[in-house]
Amino acid sequence: MNIGSIPVNKSIILAPMEDVSDRAFRTICRRMGADIVFTEFTSSEALIREVPKALRKIKFTQEERPLAIQIYGGVETSMEGAARIAESFAPDFIDINCGCWVKNVALRGDGAGLLRDLPKFEKIVKSVVNATKLPVTVKTRLGWNDESIVILDVARMIEQAGAQALTIHCRTRCQGYKGDADWTWLTKIKKVISIPLIGNGDVETPDDVRRMLETGADGVMIGRGAIHNPWIFRQAKHFLATGEYLSEPTLKEKIDVCVEHLKLSVDEKGIKGGLIPFRKHYAGYLRGVPNIAILRSELMQLVEFDPIVDRLYRFLDENSNIQNQILV
Repeated sequence: MNIGSIPVNKSIILAPMEDVSDRAFRTICRRMGADIVFTEFTSSEALIREVPKALRKIKFTQEERPLAIQIYGGVETSMEGAARIAESFAPDFIDINCGCWVKNVALRGDGAGLLRDLPKFEKIVKSVVNATKLPVTVKTRLGWNDESIVILDVARMIEQAGAQALTIHCRTRCQGYKGDADWTWLTKIKKVISIPLIGNGDVETPDDVRRMLETGADGVMIGRGAIHNPWIFRQAKHFLATGEYLSEPTLKEKIDVCVEHLKLSVDEKGIKGGLIPFRKHYAGYLRGVPNIAILRSELMQLVEFDPIVDRLYRFLDENSNIQNQILV
């Protein structure tokens, strides 16, 4: 199964996540084995107005390929214009976000709001497909709520509209991230479409990846599970190939990758733009490290690159007794 020329079978993919899957994080995840990465979702209205922040969000490097630019919106002409702008950046394909559940997106009819208006949903997909020569894919949810699960109709519709792959976050819009993702829908969806199906939701471990593929999904998309463990891509591939678990990273490996990620963030966004938003990643990189609360508190106060790196490596030296131990 392919998206254009990109193979999807058993692919392990980084999800688009607002304020997380920026260029730096995408690069780290590609280096860790992610098969495909997505940009943060970007407003079609902002793109057609050439808002600098929106244009920066869809820039990428060759190292990140294969990559999809994800756009969202509820106005056909704006989505057409955004698709043409996205195409000018030469991604491998364009993805339409029809699953964002947050109020300021969904309640105005964008993102998951399209699940309450399937004719409009169809028009949006067709407008993007007709505006670009690139493959177009769709990411959505099961339905608006438990009483309106429409995903089987949506799956058939988006294939007929010309989309070349479908990603399903296996919750409804009203669930947000609450409750368990219902993977049983993946088996049902796979029976009604012939395009690649990518599953998403509650994937935290290599065994989760295996079990989601067993539903019939062609690929697995990982979101929050990659934030605290970007090694998940490498670990899952090894597990699928051998049936054995890779060792968890050591403290030294965690700090080395944390610093690598931080440098990429600063190179992309500058000191202020790169350091402050990066603070959300410390908890993930330092997860499982004993007595880490004081270090995290210190890191939160530092506003320059070199002192942060120095403090991380001093912490490593101070804990030489555990720096090569496996940490979980």
